[in-house]
Amino acid sequence: MGNFISIHAAKGRRFMIRRKPIQLGSLDSHGATMSHEGLKTVRVDNRCDFSSYSDLCICVVTWNMNGQVTYEDLAELVGNNRKFDLLVVGLQEVPRKNISRLLQAALLDSHILLGKSIMQSIHLYVFGLKDSDLFTKEVKIDKSPVGGFGGLIRRKKGAVAIRLNYKGITMVFISCHLSAHAQNVEKRNSEFRNVSESLFSQKLNPYARPAQITVWLGDLNYRIQGIGNYPARDLIHNDLHRLLQEAERGQIFKGYSEGTLTFKPTYKYNIGSSNYDTSYKVRMPSWTDRILFKTQDTEEIHATLHSYEAMDDIHSSDHKPVKAHICLKLSKPS
Repeated sequence: MGNFISIHAAKGRRFMIRRKPIQLGSLDSHGATMSHEGLKTVRVDNRCDFSSYSDLCICVVTWNMNGQVTYEDLAELVGNNRKFDLLVVGLQEVPRKNISRLLQAALLDSHILLGKSIMQSIHLYVFGLKDSDLFTKEVKIDKSPVGGFGGLIRRKKGAVAIRLNYKGITMVFISCHLSAHAQNVEKRNSEFRNVSESLFSQKLNPYARPAQITVWLGDLNYRIQGIGNYPARDLIHNDLHRLLQEAERGQIFKGYSEGTLTFKPTYKYNIGSSNYDTSYKVRMPSWTDRILFKTQDTEEIHATLHSYEAMDDIHSSDHKPVKAHICLKLSKPS
């Protein structure tokens, strides 16, 4: 790191103040994606024709619930615009409630549960359109704890995953909650590597075909560092674009893509409001909640990101949910 001062990561990325020019990718002046070795930023295409052009549309939501839940919040989470084939919901710090039943009630029978994976306070659900179970096979779940006693206070760390074949497309979804606190960057990096290697391990099943698309979602817990708390808050309110421009991607999520962060940091809020933390801790606002995706073979399957946004109207947690809309197109019939 001799050439940079590390500002470790607005949520999943590393912030770097450059001392020398580097070749990491960023958006060019036309908004097109440029290649680089680490996490790649992709442009959001706001137009989605819902299955007229795409073979599959997926709505992905991640939310750290902070141990609280209301039916109204879950109804807001799934929304009324159900123009997607699959709904993937990853939750962290989940309270002891029947979340599956509440989500199903909120969906009003438009979608049915295809699979769920739960490890204490980390949950993952995949819902599909009615009769979609006819097109679903090979549903498997896996879990990967990363140690510690967080589960005792409903703050379990680790990841849960669901692998399934839907309409001939093999997909893996991973909901994770990595270790907290700004100084634990390398610990989070190590947890990411361990989880990646352990879930649906090739060592246990060397003949398994790799997933055509993998989606990581969750509270990655990366924090903004290298800038003062109040200067960062001032940029959030007055020049968010400038704060975002100072972020560079690290190498830990190599091969993954993420939409441009155009929304404000999703943590930490005063519960019941959209105001950042005013407690005695005065936590630094950070993009802790993220959705990343990776395709195995870009010549076989193409993924388009149609939205990537925070849900500011949900106030019951100190985190804001994040939602993405991803559509897939196969280059040849499955």
